[in-house]
Amino acid sequence: MFQKITILMLLLAIVSCQKKETIEKDKIKIADWLLGTWENKSPDGVLTESWQKVNDSTFTATSYFIKTDDTLHYEKITLAQKGEMLLYSATVNGQNDDKAIDFGSTSETEKKLVFENPSHDYPQKITYTKGANNTLTAEITGNLRGKKTTERFIMTKK
Repeated sequence: MFQKITILMLLLAIVSCQKKETIEKDKIKIADWLLGTWENKSPDGVLTESWQKVNDSTFTATSYFIKTDDTLHYEKITLAQKGEMLLYSATVNGQNDDKAIDFGSTSETEKKLVFENPSHDYPQKITYTKGANNTLTAEITGNLRGKKTTERFIMTKK
């Protein structure tokens, strides 16, 4: 009887661990709607953000802003699942010695992703919101020179 209980407990432990691992591994799937190329055209220039799936736990993106023929901003982004958290890492050319800044996920839904790093100078918060008609709003928020600042970019899927 003792052997049967021990075997049953062992099987339950194995099954529960496998289920948790699957849930953790699949969390990034909630961000699948980011995949593709997004664009915002304005009189100031063109902002483009292009997302690709690398594997089951990692997406990468490039984001750049071009005015006329000049690239004014270029950034590489990695979105990776780390355990229960999605980690957004941004590397901006010419900033932070070209090293990535990490933002941990604080909220993930099927239409909104929020990443925060309260210790970063600016921004401290990055939000992506899926809109209607193939739109996406990227928003960066934080204290910039002592003033709460929000920049919002509405992009359309190409």
